Amino acid sequence: MSIQKKSVILILLVALVMSFSLASAQEDVIINWWHISTAENEVAYWQGLADAFTADHPNVTIEITNLENNAFKERLTTVMQAGEPPDLFQSWGGAVLWNFADNGLVRNIAPELEGEWKDSFAAQAALNLYSQNGEYYGVPWDWGAVGMFYNKDLFEQAGLDPEAPPETWEEFVMTVQTLQDAGITPIALGESEKWPGHFWWVYFALRLGGEQAFLDAYNRTGSFAGEPFVQAGEYIQQLVEMDPFNEGFLGLTWPEQAAVFGNGEAAMTLMGQWAPASAIQYSESGEGVTNLGFFPFPAIEGGAGDPADVLGGGNGFAVGADAPDETVDFLRFITNAENQRAGAFFMVPTVEEAQDVLADDPIMSTILEMRNNAPYFQLYYDQFLPPAVGAAVNDAVETLFAGVASPEEAAQAIEETTSFELE
Repeated sequence: MSIQKKSVILILLVALVMSFSLASAQEDVIINWWHISTAENEVAYWQGLADAFTADHPNVTIEITNLENNAFKERLTTVMQAGEPPDLFQSWGGAVLWNFADNGLVRNIAPELEGEWKDSFAAQAALNLYSQNGEYYGVPWDWGAVGMFYNKDLFEQAGLDPEAPPETWEEFVMTVQTLQDAGITPIALGESEKWPGHFWWVYFALRLGGEQAFLDAYNRTGSFAGEPFVQAGEYIQQLVEMDPFNEGFLGLTWPEQAAVFGNGEAAMTLMGQWAPASAIQYSESGEGVTNLGFFPFPAIEGGAGDPADVLGGGNGFAVGADAPDETVDFLRFITNAENQRAGAFFMVPTVEEAQDVLADDPIMSTILEMRNNAPYFQLYYDQFLPPAVGAAVNDAVETLFAGVASPEEAAQAIEETTSFELE
C-alpha cells in the first residue's frame, strides 16, 4: 500500500474517532433534580436557571420535582432506602448527608470543586458540612441564621418600641406579657412537624451551655442529659406556661405557622432566613408582614454561651451517586455569583462576590453579619447529628411543648439515643 493511501486511511480513521467522540459528548442526558421551593417566584427562579443551562447544553434535559419540606423528606427517605437517589437534591449537610455517603448514595465532587469554585464560597464552614474525610458531596447555595422575626406594627399597637426589641431573656418575657395584655398573640408556632420547636430548645442550650456543652455531649465526654440541656427544657416549660403561642400550635404545620405570622395573627416567630418569603407565600393577602423587624435570640444572664453564638444553616444541593457529569456542571452554574445575586430575594448568598446584593436589605444584611461574625455557629441539631439522634431531639422537644414530659425526661430520652448511636 502506498504512503499516500495509508495517509488517507489514517485521516479517515482519525475523523471517524473524532466523530464518535463528538457524538458521545452530545449524548442525551437527563438530570433529575429535587428541591423544596414551592413559592411561585422561587419555582420560577429555579426553572429559569434550568432553562438557561439547557439552552447552552441542548443535549441536557432537567426534570424538576419540587416538594414542600416535609413531603420532600418523606419521599427522599423512600428513594434512598431503595438505593435510587435523585441526581441533584436538597440537602442541609451534616450527619444526614454523611449517612448517605456512608451508604454509597452520593457522589464525591471534590475533584471538580477544588480550586476557584471552592474558593468562591464565603461560608467555608457551611461548605464543610457537605464534606467528610476530604470528600465533598454537594455545596450550599443559601446560608443564614435563625432569629426572631417580629411585626413592628403589632409591637407598636401593644405600646412597645418597635425599634428597641428585647435583647435579654428577661426583656423577652416582659415583651410577651405586654403583647398578651394588649390582646395580641405573642408567638407563632407550628409544632406538628417538630423541627420548628427544636429551634427553641437548641438556642436555649446554646445560650446556657455554649459551644463546649454541645461538643462534650457530641464527643461523649459529656451528656445531653447534662445541666444545660435540662435547663433548656426548663426554659421551654416556662415559656409554655405563659401560653404565648397561637391556638392549636401543636397540630399546625410549618406552612400554617408561616401563615399565622404572615397574616398578622402573632407578633413574633423564631425562624431562619426564609421566614419573610414564607410569610408572603402563605399569607392570605400575599403580602406577608409589611413592617418587619428582626432581632437575635435573647441573651441569658449567667449562661456559658456567647450571646453572639448563632444557630443556623441553610440550603444546599447534594449530588446523587450515579449522577451524570453534567449535574456537577449545573450545580456550579447554580452557585455562580450572577445567579446567587438573582436569587437573593429569598436566600442569603454563600458566594462571596454575591453578598453585596444584600447591602440595602436591613434584615438580610443583619443575618449575613450574624452568620459571618458568630464566635460559634451551630447547625440545626436535627441535621448535624446522626438521623436517629436528630429525630430523638425533635421528638423529645415536642413532648416539652405538649407538657407530657419533664425537662429531665426529655433530656434523658435524647441522651439514651445518642449513647446508642455514638458510642
